[in-house]
Parts: sequence; C-alpha cells; structure tokens
Amino acid sequence: MNKKLYKLRNNRMLCGVCGGIGEYFNVDPNLVRIAFVLLGCTGVGIVTYIVAAVILPEK
Repeated sequence: MNKKLYKLRNNRMLCGVCGGIGEYFNVDPNLVRIAFVLLGCTGVGIVTYIVAAVILPEK
C-alpha cells in the first residue's frame, strides 16, 4: 500500500500539518503537535512546520 503525506482539512488547528503527520504515522495528532511545540522552542519546529505547510498537498 502506498501511503502519502497530506495536510488534512478536517483535523486542523492551523494548517493541518500535524493532523496529516499523525494520520500518516498512525499516532495521535496531539502528540505530533506537542512535539512541534517542543521543537519550536529551538526554532527547528517553526521552520519545519512552515516548510511542510507550503509543500504538502491538501487532502
């Protein structure tokens, strides 16, 4: 089965990136959001989120 990474329209808080990553890896999107917040303290999470929000297609 081919899995594709998407931003989600129905499970979004900002752009749907964390919801899409959570669905792709079959984990709770809230855990992904917490990870991005922790990474955001270093600046890496913010840049990664912005890049993913621009690059990933919507589902």
